[in-house]
Amino acid sequence: MRALVLNCTLKPSPGDSNTDELADVVVDALKKEGVEIARVRLADLDIKPGVSSDEGDGDEWPEVHQRLLASDILVVATPTWVGRPSSIAQRMLERMDAMLSETDDDERPVAYNKVAGVIVTGNEDGAHHVISEISGGLGDIGYTIPGQAWTYWNKGPGPGPSYAETDEGHDWSAKTGRAMAANLVAAAKALAANPIPAPPS
Repeated sequence: MRALVLNCTLKPSPGDSNTDELADVVVDALKKEGVEIARVRLADLDIKPGVSSDEGDGDEWPEVHQRLLASDILVVATPTWVGRPSSIAQRMLERMDAMLSETDDDERPVAYNKVAGVIVTGNEDGAHHVISEISGGLGDIGYTIPGQAWTYWNKGPGPGPSYAETDEGHDWSAKTGRAMAANLVAAAKALAANPIPAPPS
């Protein structure tokens, strides 16, 4: 089983990413379940605006698209900015829109029988809104979103330290992240054993 973690931080490598640090918890839990992991920081790539799987010269989304097709589990990790997902997360969803019209050999949308979950960080509130925004988009595209397929660390109202600057709330976020990983694997195994069929014509 393979999982792809897309980090939608605004910080390109090698900059520190609070979102990446919380993603480590989920990645470690997935590895303990025997899942093969690939991680991509989208800020490192030149991802053109658009709604197709390939926007032409210089577009680096097609490689991400191929990784999405090869993965059973998708984990989207995003910071919260002004109470919303990052602009990179929004561009990711816009580019994934093309998957709605792409089908596999059995005429199923290519995201069918794949599962997805969401990781959110931020030194402000809005985590549940961000989870809903990302999960809703992924569900539209065809992903199955298991129950409690998310974890987050948001400081709450007002300014404050970022995830890496404090230990506050980490135990809860880690416990929730481990549950997220377990639920993603369980749902992926269930779909592998009993796949969703192609939509009726």
